[in-house]
Amino acid sequence: MSGALSHIRVLDLSRVLAGPWAGQNLADLGAEVIKVERPGSGDDTRAWGPPYLKDQNGQPTSESAYYLSANRNKRSVTIDFTKPEGQELVRKLAASADVVLENFKVGGLRKYGLDYESLARINPRLIYCSVTGFGQDGPYAARAGYDFMIQGLGGLMSITGRGNDEPGAGPIKVGVALTDIMTGLYSTIAVLAALAHREVSGEGQYIDMALLDVQVACLANQAMNFLTTGQPPVRLGNAHPNIVPYQDFPTADGDMILTIGNDGQFAKFAQLAGHPEWAEDPRFATNAARVKHRDVLIPLIRQATVMRTTAEWIELLEQAGVPCGPINDLKQVFDDPQVQARGLRIEMPHPTAGRVPLVANPIRLSKTPVQYRLAPPLLGQHTHSVLKELLGLDEAEIEKLSRLKVI
Repeated sequence: MSGALSHIRVLDLSRVLAGPWAGQNLADLGAEVIKVERPGSGDDTRAWGPPYLKDQNGQPTSESAYYLSANRNKRSVTIDFTKPEGQELVRKLAASADVVLENFKVGGLRKYGLDYESLARINPRLIYCSVTGFGQDGPYAARAGYDFMIQGLGGLMSITGRGNDEPGAGPIKVGVALTDIMTGLYSTIAVLAALAHREVSGEGQYIDMALLDVQVACLANQAMNFLTTGQPPVRLGNAHPNIVPYQDFPTADGDMILTIGNDGQFAKFAQLAGHPEWAEDPRFATNAARVKHRDVLIPLIRQATVMRTTAEWIELLEQAGVPCGPINDLKQVFDDPQVQARGLRIEMPHPTAGRVPLVANPIRLSKTPVQYRLAPPLLGQHTHSVLKELLGLDEAEIEKLSRLKVI
């Protein structure tokens, strides 16, 4: 069965996370993705370890876990496009590509003749997606942008972390590079939209993606809380600005999460907690009242939740239809029966490790399901095969490029 994008070829000039994440999404959906890397070093994240993937003898390979997370289903080609011969190779690859992904600084590829205008003259149907920290215009356009910095500048850290009146107060970044990942997802959507437009128009186009734009867009209800009131939201730890109770609570042996979304659920919880009167108390009977009086209600709930273990609470609340859950570490996540039933951990053959564990793509398509064809590639693993298959180069020509250190 062919993937949904099996007719699409992507030239991935990006590195680190946002661009490669988009490339991996497109690859999982069936696209042929050719990852162009620097000879000798490759994608920066290849060196972002430990940890590294271990071989069959338990010894570390050269493949970092970080790199493996974002480069499945791609073929790696090493080309030095600071050299004229390398630029020509990339232009020839772009001539038969449907999509180019890149995340160089604004204008960084123009001096090599690999910018959108140059490649669009060769291939007018080309969709060219640029990912930068701040976009192609504006006073910050020339700046480099990194996820951590954008989480701070874009407001996310102002609402993440414990409040100023709590122990451990202060801004906290999210535990993964979420801005990069969300930018990769938005970039995927943009590429798919451009491909759909090309189907009816025959035209390619340029896509300008910025980490800052995505970060601000993903503030969602918190941004609207500010825009509708003029008051910047504050850090609330694990609490929700608009729903109460919707946070973590201590139990007899750890912690649990309550995500009570309506008044009926709160009444059920109050009954099980041994305090049915809470549901009748005008301070707590409605969500709006609970938000207003959270400083009173939350300590009362904490006093009740410590009377049972996490497992006891979850069993009791689930039977009553009250949303709740544990706070798992990653071992517990991948041991969870639902995670296992959904197949979220996969394994693929790997040329140096034998097998590589990976996290599955969460997209479930009934007619064109995600396919796992290629493990994240070794550096330059497919250089010779791609140059032969797509550009028609023979062994002598490839050997010459190798001697010149172009590949």
